[in-house]
Amino acid sequence: MILQTTFPGHSLWSCSAHRLHPFLFSKRRRRSSLSYWHFNRLRPRLFAVAASENGVFTSPEIAKTFDFTSEEGIYNWWESQGYFRPNLDRGSDPFVISMPPPNVTGSLHMGHAMFVTLEDIMVRYHRMKGRPTLWLPGTDHAGIATQLVVEKMLASEGIKRVELGRDEFVNRVWEWKEKYGGTITNQIKRLGASCDWNREHFTLDEQLSRAVIEAFVRLHEKGLIYQGSYMVNWSPSLQTAVSDLEVEYHEESGTLYYIKYRVAGGSKSDYLTIATTRPETLFGDVAIAVHPEDDRYSKYINRMAIVPLTYGRHVPIISDKHVDKDFGTGVLKISPGHDHNDYNLARKLGLPILNVMNKDATLNKVAGLYCGLDRFEARKKLWADLEETGLAVKKEPHTLRVPRSQRGGEVIEPLVSKQWFVTMEPLAEKALRAVEKGDLKIIPERFEKIYNHWLSNIKDWCISRQLWWGHRIPVWYIVGKDCEEEYIVARSEDEALRKAQKKYGRDTKIYQDPDVLDTWFSSALWPFSTLGWPDESIEDFKRFYPTTMLETGHDILFFWVARMVMMGIEFTGTVPFKYVYLHGLIRDSQGRKMSKTLGNVIDPLDTIKEYGTDALRFTIALGTAGQDLNLSTERLTSNKAFTNKLWNAGKFVLQNLPSQNDASAWENILSYKFDKVELLDKLPLPECWVISKLHLLIDTVTASYDKFFFGDVGRETYEFFWGDFADWYIEASKARLYHSSGDSVASVTQAVLLYVFENILKLLHPFMPFVTEELWQALPYRKEALIISPWPLTSLPRKSNSIKKFENLQALTRAIRNARAEYSVEPVKRISASIVANEEVTEYIVKEKEVLALLSRLDLQNIHFTDSPPGNADQSVHLVAGEGLEAYLPLADMIDITAEIQRLSKRLSKMQTEYDGLKARLSSPKFVEKAPEDIVRGVQEKAAETEEKITLTKNRLALLQSTVVVT
Repeated sequence: MILQTTFPGHSLWSCSAHRLHPFLFSKRRRRSSLSYWHFNRLRPRLFAVAASENGVFTSPEIAKTFDFTSEEGIYNWWESQGYFRPNLDRGSDPFVISMPPPNVTGSLHMGHAMFVTLEDIMVRYHRMKGRPTLWLPGTDHAGIATQLVVEKMLASEGIKRVELGRDEFVNRVWEWKEKYGGTITNQIKRLGASCDWNREHFTLDEQLSRAVIEAFVRLHEKGLIYQGSYMVNWSPSLQTAVSDLEVEYHEESGTLYYIKYRVAGGSKSDYLTIATTRPETLFGDVAIAVHPEDDRYSKYINRMAIVPLTYGRHVPIISDKHVDKDFGTGVLKISPGHDHNDYNLARKLGLPILNVMNKDATLNKVAGLYCGLDRFEARKKLWADLEETGLAVKKEPHTLRVPRSQRGGEVIEPLVSKQWFVTMEPLAEKALRAVEKGDLKIIPERFEKIYNHWLSNIKDWCISRQLWWGHRIPVWYIVGKDCEEEYIVARSEDEALRKAQKKYGRDTKIYQDPDVLDTWFSSALWPFSTLGWPDESIEDFKRFYPTTMLETGHDILFFWVARMVMMGIEFTGTVPFKYVYLHGLIRDSQGRKMSKTLGNVIDPLDTIKEYGTDALRFTIALGTAGQDLNLSTERLTSNKAFTNKLWNAGKFVLQNLPSQNDASAWENILSYKFDKVELLDKLPLPECWVISKLHLLIDTVTASYDKFFFGDVGRETYEFFWGDFADWYIEASKARLYHSSGDSVASVTQAVLLYVFENILKLLHPFMPFVTEELWQALPYRKEALIISPWPLTSLPRKSNSIKKFENLQALTRAIRNARAEYSVEPVKRISASIVANEEVTEYIVKEKEVLALLSRLDLQNIHFTDSPPGNADQSVHLVAGEGLEAYLPLADMIDITAEIQRLSKRLSKMQTEYDGLKARLSSPKFVEKAPEDIVRGVQEKAAETEEKITLTKNRLALLQSTVVVT
């Protein structure tokens, strides 16, 4: 009887014990693939040339694993050699990225790690492609965050900001910045960011401050900046307006209060019940609204209601279709001074705006007896008074969407305040057309809809902040004049004074607006202000603007990206970048947002210490543009193993190259070229296969880099390196390196090992810069650093038929390996085999007989090739590796047949007993009728599975017993 089966799947053996797949995260057990030939040729060559020359690098021949502590030394060496600066001799088409400036107060988190990794991948790739490459770094002055930090520092010393005065406080902030502001920059360097630090900028430095003032003046001259009192997000503790980005909404438990509003001129039963979460704002009510089709209240429309506890103040009862009949009682109090929706409704209907709150969130004199109370204290007292007067109906628990300050956690107050605004609609129209015409491409494309929707419904931008740290608004007022009517916009105080004295007389005195500009205003100019604008004659501006790429998180598409597009078009006439690449958030392994509250924050610096920068970068670069990425220790562990695998492969390559002093051998190795088809035709099958696969990979990976499909780059390169090069070619190469009959056979293998490995290093360098540079420096005859080495050529030759042939050899090897594993053959045991194939297949398999023997643990002297089954076929395991390629493995070579028959007989008996018990249960009407359906189905499935196992075991027993009889 013949056991006939195919054996798909992956290799069971490899150089490593375990391989954690970074994408599937399933362990694939691999056994050490020790050659049965002696490893007497494996001896150190000591190629650590770079290490001996400059002390920066360490060779794999010296170090067992890659040492993460060497990363900072490598980085400093790159920087000292000037590799981060754009090489203007390398072409005329530059690749330029402006780094999203992190807050000067910040410390490294995974969001920084994400943008640094992705941008550095782009920069290193295009640098190797030969383009003059500029990555321009810098930091943001972060108005609110920095002022808070310094105020807290002063508070610890018992000092208040107002006690110092503005000038002295700003000096203190500058002192703090000089002392602590470089922390985030140094941490970004630790991630391998190959920025041109000579061009580093700070949003408050002289050049950028000049650009900010120029932008304000030009916008004002065009009538696009105005001053007025409008609804803003107000931070009571910071005493400033804050942007939408600095407000975070939280689902919190609160209370819904039901209050009676009596109808003027009506009876006691004529009242409207209003449900509100903020009863203290009722002093600012200017109307009561109901839905026009709500029959409950139609009789009250156009009458007046009395606002509770206001000594009889009347407000109109109006109808509006936007009122939600189903929320609360279906009656809406309109307090336009304290709610964004009410404010918009009041402006639409022409209702007055009434403010009841001071800037510190206490109630003002409009609140009468409640004046001076904090908003939350007033709420408690107001409700108690409403209960006492019989105007309180009830209160009930309610989930609120509470706006809180990102910077302090306090509840943000919607408040009408006098501020400076930019008219956005005319700017937004140009930004919309830029995407529509294809001048700007957003990646991934789905964010174009979000971008278009926001710009199509854009509101004017509040750009003023009531802070001391930031760009002072370049507006001066006339002493003794109404500041809302009379003011001067100028580029300097001297210019403002000249203008004022010319208009109002020589004795005129002026004072500057105390507010500063929103931090996002200076950030909106970042791509061109950092290159010298408004001086467009500066060489950097002429050469590097517009930039190529803007990479950032999708969460600031509106607040930063869209504003840069608008400002770039407005001030330079050009879209400031050709592409916008938006990355997602990094979440924990369960997909949750990282937060200190959950205790799931992963610190990048701690991660680097444990896993290395390369493993961290490779892990977070495998995501997809715009999608969040779950980060886990399993992924990091897997990619740390990948780093070590790369290191060990480098060790193998180095140990099997001739001594660097052997000029003749090296001349021979370096003479091999693989750029023509006819040269590949001369190579043995494994060499032709691996080079063909490499050339295919270079084309695929280069195309993915150009499309910004970085996850695909990582996965494809990983699979080739580990799945093809390490698992197969390195193992196959040992047949020639350790058992070849001549140096010429070994030299071609050495040349291919070197060629493939150095190209792998090039492809991986943008992702894993440190380990690849370290390995590159260890290779002999390197003329330049890997960071500036040329990218591999594309469209190199490949032999499809060689790939197919080697795949047949792989299939045969896998089949034999799996059969050995199935029969528990000792790893060191060599077995014989009969290979059955047609003449064409036999021809190329025979040539690789030594490779087959090595990879499959076959007895080299007992491998037989034939075109028909051998005489002992019925006592052999029959393997079908593919069409026209089969193998027969004699059972007697693989196992102790008598012992195996005894083992299988016992196993068969046990399975038969189990099967009989299952069938007995299924034949019992009592069980089938009364047991739950899923239980019955489970027993049926178990019985079918056991029956199948019994059949297979009987077949195997019959095969073994026939073998015994023949023997």
